[in-house]
Amino acid sequence: MKILMILTSHDQLGDTGNKTGFWLEEFAAPYYVFKDAGAAITLASPKGGQPPLDPSSDAEDAQTEATKRFKADKGAQTALANTQVLTNVTATDYDAIFYPGGHGPLWDLAEDSDSIALIETFAAQDMPIGAVCHAPAIFRHTKGADGKPLVSGKTVTGFTNTEEEGVGLTKVVPFLVEDMLKENGGDYQKGPDWASFVVMDGKLVTGQNPASSEEAARKLLTLL
Repeated sequence: MKILMILTSHDQLGDTGNKTGFWLEEFAAPYYVFKDAGAAITLASPKGGQPPLDPSSDAEDAQTEATKRFKADKGAQTALANTQVLTNVTATDYDAIFYPGGHGPLWDLAEDSDSIALIETFAAQDMPIGAVCHAPAIFRHTKGADGKPLVSGKTVTGFTNTEEEGVGLTKVVPFLVEDMLKENGGDYQKGPDWASFVVMDGKLVTGQNPASSEEAARKLLTLL
């Protein structure tokens, strides 16, 4: 069982001068769900090497059992510091693909041609695809075999407009995940803000927010 996890390489929060990147819990919780299930995990990012960590996700009030485990896990830290360059990754080497969120993917992975090609290959072969929180941004330009947006007619979720408003970044982000999924024809569903909410449609698994990370990973595993 080989799972590919793709993280952002983008570290600038628009033109605010603040840093962003991937959200620690959204990486750590799925990483350990997969690892504890015996999966071989490969980490990749557009630029390779160490992906930028969103500093807000490293704050004391954002810590979970998974993030604490990661901070004590030298092996996982080394793996994260040495992500493969996305261009060098081949879809056929893996059984499933999973994207942790954080605001970074809104800028790079949403537009990345290598990422788009990977997702479209996984979808064409009916292989599991997972994305949590802001990571459903990756479906902005991905197409299905019919040429329509990949999420068209599919039940999906992702970071809500009200959650984005809650963190004060509605005017900073290049687009709102909820709006984009709806515009692409997705049957967008959501639960209460900040509570775990995950939906599956065929081999597509999406989670709404950081709290959904572990459940999204567990649902992806059920497809393998």
